[in-house]
Amino acid sequence: MHEMAIAQSIIDIVEQEMARHGLTKVKTIRLVVGEFTAVVPDSLSFCFEMITKETPLEGVEIEMEKVPLTGRCKSCSHEFPIQEYKFICPQCGSKEVEAIAGKELFVKEIEAE
Repeated sequence: MHEMAIAQSIIDIVEQEMARHGLTKVKTIRLVVGEFTAVVPDSLSFCFEMITKETPLEGVEIEMEKVPLTGRCKSCSHEFPIQEYKFICPQCGSKEVEAIAGKELFVKEIEAE
């Protein structure tokens, strides 16, 4: 379950930012999560909740902005949503496709006091 490691990394990032900016209470953490990361939102929320129990981050809300997997054909430059992880251009049939969106995983915003 890689969500546990991701949850711990999020906590580390938030704690660093709290110390850096003199924050005492975090209300909401907003994440950007790409489809290709294979993060299960409910699992990540559960892991975060378990790790933060009885800590200053207990009860913090996690919001996730999901980014769909999108590709660009290297042959014809067509951009398209990648369905079922099939990296084949629907316009020209080329298998020379690069993922241009959907691999993101980062803390976008921390709402705090």
